[in-house]
Amino acid sequence: MTYVVTEACIKCKYTDCVEVCPVDCFYEGDNMLVIHPDECIDCGVCEPECPADAIKPDTEPGLEKWLEVNAEYSKTWPNITQKKDAPGDAKEFESVEGKFDKYFSAEPGTGD
Repeated sequence: MTYVVTEACIKCKYTDCVEVCPVDCFYEGDNMLVIHPDECIDCGVCEPECPADAIKPDTEPGLEKWLEVNAEYSKTWPNITQKKDAPGDAKEFESVEGKFDKYFSAEPGTGD
């Protein structure tokens, strides 16, 4: 098992999770974070830290796509280990449906 970041992170990109991760397995994209599945130690401390409820165990049904997204982009996006301010409009996007198709960006973030 590993944890994955799901669609709920897109355009919200809260970084509370990165501060508690003991193995620094989060990577930053332009408008979301991902978890490197081979680096995650399945401790679960990140899951309750996410205000958008975007982090889930990959054992939940229907998360295969998100495991692939996390695996793919964690190879090219920069590592992030320190909390940053969320985007100013993050709250507005918390309950938006279909964010991957509408807003996902494959561009990397800045990392630490």
